[in-house]
Amino acid sequence: MPIFFASDIHLDETRPAITERFLQFLQTAAQEGEALYLLGDIFEAWIGDDDDLPLHQTVRDALKQLTQQGIPVYFLHGNRDFLVGNRFAEETGCQLLPEAIVIDLYGTPTLLMHGDTLCTTDTEYQAFRIQSRSPLYQQAFLQRPLLERRAIAAQLRATSKERGSLKADYIMDVTPEEVVAQMEKHAAKRLIHGHTHRPGRHQHLLHNGESVERVVLGAWEDSCLILKCTAEAQQLIEV
Repeated sequence: MPIFFASDIHLDETRPAITERFLQFLQTAAQEGEALYLLGDIFEAWIGDDDDLPLHQTVRDALKQLTQQGIPVYFLHGNRDFLVGNRFAEETGCQLLPEAIVIDLYGTPTLLMHGDTLCTTDTEYQAFRIQSRSPLYQQAFLQRPLLERRAIAAQLRATSKERGSLKADYIMDVTPEEVVAQMEKHAAKRLIHGHTHRPGRHQHLLHNGESVERVVLGAWEDSCLILKCTAEAQQLIEV
């Protein structure tokens, strides 16, 4: 039974085709898996567990159906859906993960991250990330009315898109030194992450000369890629 990994699906009401692909995946291939790991930015924006958008309720129901069949679903926050909280976990049966965690993936210590913390040269984003993860910031935001939160989220997305178009490619990608630092810190032999929207497989050398692998998941607005892992192979495939 395979283990599946996905990230950067960016579910949004303006992208119904992507939503349909994701729901179809949950109702077919995912049900044949051993587990599903969602590594952040599953939603284009998450403004709180009390958000009553029909799309979000549909996704909640689909995830609940999967977990009720005994298939564990693990959710690791991204930069778009870091406000997913305990209510979402209770309603879906998903298990929330810390921002960095090592799992035993068929005998290989594998580090899971969203990937945004690896982009250390993007100092502007990293400063915002520190601010937005503050409990005081989040409490103040969640106390605002839903309509106001939606407007703020839309403005933040527009600003992020505009600023991102002006940044050099290397700023928007991971810092290799940070990849090595995190893999050594967590004693991992493989790293799986998303965020950069640049799917692929890479090799990195640790300071002791050991070669380790980094697998980058893709964004579904480009192609609906997931990572399918078995004891024999790990494949980036389209669903």
